[in-house]
Amino acid sequence: MNGTRSVPATFLNLTLLLYNSSFFPPASIPPNFMSETTSPRIAIIGGGITGLSAALRLQELLPQAKVRLFESQARVGGVLGTERTGDYLLEQSADMFTTREPWALDLCRRIGFTDQLIGTNDQYRRAFVVRDGRLHPVPEGFTLLATTRIGPLLRSPLLSIRAKARMGWEWFVPPRKENSDESLQQFVVRRFGREAFERLVQPLIGGIYTADPARLSMQATMPNFIHMERQHGGLLRGMRNQRPTRAGKPEVAESGARYGLFVAPKDGMESLVQALAAKLQPDVVQKNSPVESIARSTDGSWLLKFARGSAVEEQNFAAVVVAAPANVCRPLLESVDAELATLVARIEYAGCTVVVNCFRRDQLTHPLNGFGVVVPHIEGRRIIATSFSSVKFSGRAPDDRIILRTFVGGALQPELNQLDDSALTQLVAEELAGLLGARGAPELTRVVRWNKSMPQYHVGHVQLVDQIEARVERIPRFALAGNAYRGVGIPFCIRSGENAAERIAAGLQNAP
Repeated sequence: MNGTRSVPATFLNLTLLLYNSSFFPPASIPPNFMSETTSPRIAIIGGGITGLSAALRLQELLPQAKVRLFESQARVGGVLGTERTGDYLLEQSADMFTTREPWALDLCRRIGFTDQLIGTNDQYRRAFVVRDGRLHPVPEGFTLLATTRIGPLLRSPLLSIRAKARMGWEWFVPPRKENSDESLQQFVVRRFGREAFERLVQPLIGGIYTADPARLSMQATMPNFIHMERQHGGLLRGMRNQRPTRAGKPEVAESGARYGLFVAPKDGMESLVQALAAKLQPDVVQKNSPVESIARSTDGSWLLKFARGSAVEEQNFAAVVVAAPANVCRPLLESVDAELATLVARIEYAGCTVVVNCFRRDQLTHPLNGFGVVVPHIEGRRIIATSFSSVKFSGRAPDDRIILRTFVGGALQPELNQLDDSALTQLVAEELAGLLGARGAPELTRVVRWNKSMPQYHVGHVQLVDQIEARVERIPRFALAGNAYRGVGIPFCIRSGENAAERIAAGLQNAP
C-alpha cells in the first residue's frame, strides 16, 4: 500500500486550494475503551504527508498512545521526494506550498521547521501562457476567473478583441438559478465565453488537477466563485465589491497566482518529510509493511494483517486511520463496509509524467523572466506546463544553469504517459525548442512517472464525499484521510491527516 499521495503539481498547482469544512467529525465509541491507565494502540495506514501528519497529531493529543504507521515502501513521504545531484536540487513532485491556508505553515512551526522555508524570488513573480506558439504574460490583476484591472487585460495579446468584449459582457450575465453542480468549463463559458475559457482559464486552472475541465466540479474546487456569483450577481461585480481600498483608491491586485504566498523548504520537500518523521517516536514508523486487510474483532478492536517480508502478521488496534490513496483502498475497506468501499472506489484518478531537464542558461533563447509557462489544450501541443524551477526558488542550481520541469499527460492526454522514457525525453526536447529556444542536449534529465496519482474532483464530487462521510460516521474508532476528499495540495493533506487524528483522539478521550 503506497503512502498518501500529494499532487505532482505544476508551478500553479496550489493557487486554487480552497477552504473546506472539516472531514469526518468524531464518532461515538463503546464505553470504557480507554481509561487513564491504558495506552491505546492506533494504526495509521499510509506514510505520505497525510499519514505522517496524523501520526504527529495523535502523538500530541494522546502522548500515552502507541501509534504505529504502516508504509509499504522503504521510505515515507509518498510522492514528495528530492534528489540532490551535484549542484542541482531536483523535486520529484510538488516543489512548494501556499501559506494562504494555515495548516502546512502551522505544522512547520510545531516541528521547528519555519527557519528552513524560503519564499519565491521577487524579481520574476509572473507566469506565461502560450498563444500561437509564443509566450505572453498573464495579465496583471487577473485572478483565476476574473480580473481586477481592465487595462492589462485589454492590452494582452492572449485574447481577441471579441473575447475581451465578451468578458466585459459578464457584468450583464444573470446568475444561474439552479443549485446543482456544474463543471468548470460550463461555468466559465457561461459567464465569460469560450475563448476566455480556452485561452486563459483552462491552462491556468485545468492543469492544477491534471483534469478534464469539462468534468471538473465547480462545487468541489472553486465554491467561492459560485458564492460570488450568487451574492453579487457576477464575478466582475463580486471582484469590484470585495476589493479593499486605501485612501479611497482600489487595492492593486497581484497578477495571476499570488506568488508571495508560496514557500518551499530550502533543502527540498524531502527535508520537510524527514523533519516531520524525526518528531515521531522511534517505533512509530514501520516501513516495508504493506497492510493486507482490516477487520473488526468481536471485542470491537481492529485486526490488521500486514506483510513483513514473506511472513504475514496480525496485530490488534483500538483505532485505525486509513491515509492511503482512495484508488487502492477498496480491498481494505470491503470487510469494514462494502458500501463505503464502493463509494470510495468511485473517485477517479489521472496520471502525469514529469520530465526534468537541467540546461546551461546559454542553451535557451528565452530570458526565463518568470516562473514558468502553461499551455492551453487548444494549442495542440504535447505538454501541460513547464516550470522554471530554479528561477522560482534560489539554491536549486548554479546561476548559469536552469532547471526546467515539464509536465506531460494528465486527463486530457493520457496516452502520452504510456510513452517510454526515450520518447518522452524527445517529445519534451522538441516542445522546449519551440517554446523556449532550447538548443543542444541538457546536462541532466530525469523522467518521473506518477501514474493514477491525482484524484479527479468530477462533477458531483461534493455529494459523493458527503455519502462517504455518512458511512464513516457509523464506524467507531475509524477515519479516512487524504487528498481524494476535501482538497488537494500539501496544506490540505496535512489538514486531512490532522482532522482524522483529532476524530480518533476525541472519541477515545470522551468515552465514558
